[in-house]
Amino acid sequence: LAWLQEHLDQPVTVNDLAARAAMSPRTFARRFLAAVGSTPYQWLVQERIRLAQRLLETSDLPVEIVAERSGFGSADNFRKHFARALRTSPQAYRRAFRRRRAG
Repeated sequence: LAWLQEHLDQPVTVNDLAARAAMSPRTFARRFLAAVGSTPYQWLVQERIRLAQRLLETSDLPVEIVAERSGFGSADNFRKHFARALRTSPQAYRRAFRRRRAG
């Protein structure tokens, strides 16, 4: 998990993670679910959303750069996942966070 958190911006698959853990993909996915409580994909998306939130809160980086640095690749893909997880857009999140901080 620590390695993965340091490499959220990089493309990664269950096969990649399983190889790092010296397990078959199926065994890795099963053990990951038992240990963490979610699938590797769900965990990865959640962690990438958290990273994106921090970037939106602490920087003026364009959404395209936030998408890239948080591992979503494209801004469209980032917006889709962000809206699904938080029920708002990245720009609206940034504006709301700044209003709360200023107020």
